[in-house]
Amino acid sequence: MDAHTIVSLPPTWNQGMSAEARNQNWKDLVVFHNLARALTSSLELDSVLHAIMEQMRQFFEPETWSLLILDETTQELYYAVAVGQSEAALRNVRVPLGEGMAGWVAQHGESLIVPDLEQDPRFAATSDARTPMRSAICMPLLSRQRTLGVIQLFNCRLESMTEYTISFLHILCDYAAIAIENARAVEKIQALTITDDCTGLYNQRHLQQKIEEEVTRARRHHHPFSVIFLDLDHFKQINDQHGHLIGSRLLAGIGQCLRLHIRPGDHAFRYGGDEFILLLPETTKAEAEQIARNLRQKLRSHVFEMGSDLRLQVSASFGVASFPEDGRTGHQIIRMADAMMYLVKGSTRDDVAVADRNTELLRNS
Repeated sequence: MDAHTIVSLPPTWNQGMSAEARNQNWKDLVVFHNLARALTSSLELDSVLHAIMEQMRQFFEPETWSLLILDETTQELYYAVAVGQSEAALRNVRVPLGEGMAGWVAQHGESLIVPDLEQDPRFAATSDARTPMRSAICMPLLSRQRTLGVIQLFNCRLESMTEYTISFLHILCDYAAIAIENARAVEKIQALTITDDCTGLYNQRHLQQKIEEEVTRARRHHHPFSVIFLDLDHFKQINDQHGHLIGSRLLAGIGQCLRLHIRPGDHAFRYGGDEFILLLPETTKAEAEQIARNLRQKLRSHVFEMGSDLRLQVSASFGVASFPEDGRTGHQIIRMADAMMYLVKGSTRDDVAVADRNTELLRNS
């Protein structure tokens, strides 16, 4: 049979079934079709998760439902989708493995069907006042014997559920797990295209995209943003004295140090060589200068362990520029911060220079 062969079911394939059974079979096929179409139409994880839960809603008609994803680093579940409850209220909620009903299911990889939640000690009371929780179905999303997440359906019509219905739910969960794995694989590939191999920071290509996005956002909402440009002092001497392998390990340590000390919501990039850029959304020039000075102190006091009893300390020259006063485009802001950094590098090094109105010539050059 070749790839173009069309297989037709005989016209009698569903004869012998009751009208109700035939109708249920068609409903199931529609759910499978819609789920398959939804899961193959996007590889963006958030879209995939919402598509999964929409099909669950249509088939099982719960009053409220949620999908939790396992963070493999912390071994905690977090709410990726929560309908019927406040997503904002649950956004920062973390459920450790083994705790509550979802934590138990994730840890054991087994399903739970609980007709009366008040009688089950594993149920942590997180019910929405508008939707009191009475019963629950909680199922793991498994792939290669690993738990990826948990689906919770509350207040379904359990009295109408059969062994077939539960089996059907398990099949949908298998589809969901496959889709999540595929979406995560795509996310990892996309991350590789925007990440610098040596430092783990974003690369210059991603900087161009992010800073133009920030310019657009800043213009729309009329708020500032700032850029810090830093260049390591005497980095060439480290390469010459200790070799490029030690130099690369030091750059990786610098990247880790930057990630550790920037604020949530700020972005760190390796611009090239030993140059780095920090993009600070909704940050004034005065705030950015303080951040740069704090970072300068953190960096110069940090001891980088290179192994074999080799410990290195480095300093850097910093330049600060802000939107909109130092430029109207991302390119202009970066150039101004770069120019300020070179003012420091050409004089004292290990200091911070901040753009001001006296740098108009540099901005327009």
